[in-house]
Amino acid sequence: MTVPIDFSYETRPVRVVFRPGAVVSAPPDEAGRLGLRRLLVVCGGRGESTARTVADALGDACVGVDAEARMHVPVEVADRAVEVARAAGADGCVAVGGGSAIGLGKAIALRTRLPLIAVPSTYSGSEMTPVWGLTEHGVKRTGRDPVVQPRSVVYDPELTLSLPVPLTVTSGMNAVAHAVEALYAPDGSPLVALMAQEGVRAMTGALPSVAADPQDLDARARALYGAWLCGACLGSTTMGLHHKLCHVLGGTFGLPHAETHTVVLPYVLAHNAPAAPRAVAALSGALGAPDVPRTLWELAGRLGAPRSLAELGLKREDLRIAAAQVTGLPYANPRPVTADGVLDVLTAAYEGREPDSSGTPE
Repeated sequence: MTVPIDFSYETRPVRVVFRPGAVVSAPPDEAGRLGLRRLLVVCGGRGESTARTVADALGDACVGVDAEARMHVPVEVADRAVEVARAAGADGCVAVGGGSAIGLGKAIALRTRLPLIAVPSTYSGSEMTPVWGLTEHGVKRTGRDPVVQPRSVVYDPELTLSLPVPLTVTSGMNAVAHAVEALYAPDGSPLVALMAQEGVRAMTGALPSVAADPQDLDARARALYGAWLCGACLGSTTMGLHHKLCHVLGGTFGLPHAETHTVVLPYVLAHNAPAAPRAVAALSGALGAPDVPRTLWELAGRLGAPRSLAELGLKREDLRIAAAQVTGLPYANPRPVTADGVLDVLTAAYEGREPDSSGTPE
């Protein structure tokens, strides 16, 4: 392995608890460790039952449950949640669920500076990052602020046993996307590269087992472990074209988050591959396959995930609008971002055709 001699890496102040059954015992312990006595629990509708379990475990330390989390964190939902937290006199927040719930917890933390505990039930990875996102008037804004980084993260593989297989697959591919872009990020490091490779290896190895037997706790644990590593990559580096595309497709056109990541990833990777040979080599080693974009595309199809933006409801006339929005946003990417290049990626993803990474960088 060749180690770069010019890099920086900053650790994040987060404590991780990883064990089966932790969803009941760990949140009260973590709240006590942080000195928190009045906690608001936030979740989405699908995760409300689990959130109520966490609330019961917190006992008198829980001052309420806000079950209004929604995809892409609409600003009006965030405004209401902040009002609820302030009215309850909360001194902390526990977010239970997927990226939407954790995103809402982050929005509360951003506005109120309250410490956040995350109990993720999917593989989105948001719990390991200082990244927040809010959607207003059809535009999703994102930013980084250390205050939204959860202080404690509780990983319980048992909590993911009820995650439906389709969402398991797309949430897992969403996690893989974090690791992929971390491998060609301008602020990467050897440690991030190791986490990315191990995260991809663990997640892509676990997903077929979980799809075959959703109650396989060992496979669920391996997937959650992979999600943790991929999320840590997301929190430590700057994302590129893939994530910007998905933010636009979700924020402006309302496409579902994990499914959009699953569809778009092979095509962005095929586009960037000629300009990111080290990243592709690392991914090839993790996957045990030479053609990385095609391997990820085939894996998604084999596990029953959507493979075209048309399936997700995007219209062909939306492609140029999305391409224009994406190229209007400055960000780092290994290959120059042009309107024609982005439109090519979107068109291929819209049609769902086999990704082609044989092109040359511009």
